[in-house]
Amino acid sequence: MHDESKIRELSRIAKELRKQSLRMITNSGAGHPGGSLSVADILAVLYFHEMKIDPKNPNWGERDRLVLSKGHASPPLYVALAMRGFFGEEHLMTFDFVDSILQGHPDMKKTPGIDMSSGSLGQGLSCAQGIALGGKLLGKPFRVYVILGDGECQEGQVWEAAMSAPVFKLDNLTAIIDYNQVQLASRLEDSIPLEPIVDKWKSFGWNVMTIDGHKMEEIIDSMEEAKACKSKPSVIIARTIKGKGVPFMEHKFEWHARAPTADELQKALSELDRS
Repeated sequence: MHDESKIRELSRIAKELRKQSLRMITNSGAGHPGGSLSVADILAVLYFHEMKIDPKNPNWGERDRLVLSKGHASPPLYVALAMRGFFGEEHLMTFDFVDSILQGHPDMKKTPGIDMSSGSLGQGLSCAQGIALGGKLLGKPFRVYVILGDGECQEGQVWEAAMSAPVFKLDNLTAIIDYNQVQLASRLEDSIPLEPIVDKWKSFGWNVMTIDGHKMEEIIDSMEEAKACKSKPSVIIARTIKGKGVPFMEHKFEWHARAPTADELQKALSELDRS
């Protein structure tokens, strides 16, 4: 059984991640609202339930790590970090400004709480694998999480890492695929389809789970299963909705990389309040 009050609180946090992300993107005039909205529930669980982190000591050696491989979905990650106290929330409205600590894509040298710079798609799983292997070699108990976009899983380096991670028995590594099935300019099925995605990951030796990426209970349970799985890495295929929570953005590739206008922002915020 899940603590219903905890589920409600995580849902409230996810809504706040969505709303603040849209404000940030609108304010800067640039960003990626569709994929930011689809990944908010996963980030809420990671940063407010799952990960062992210390905002007062961002470089704590025992901390769990996150690599946001789909680095263009940085706004909700920044909101989560601010809410956890890694930096002041006043920085959020400087998102993507030239001198801001919050760049359009995560920069580990600028932003407290960022474990790996990202944004060049396809590289994050390799980085996470290296961190996880380092933890194993050092005998450290931390876990490593990596969030991949489904579109970036068309990149060859993703599959090189997918092949090699099981060789090293990296049971401290959990990959999460934001499987909203919509990318920059089309649906996946109209570009380079990933199906049968479950069979592909299983064939490389991963522990594979498929969940509704917007149900807190399923996200939590999948991460518990990943921790219980020994001698192999885990991948969570989280079926999500691009633009989740804002009906006029949902399932639409047009909202992959377009900032809302002021009027569209108000409409989106109203729809999120009703959701």
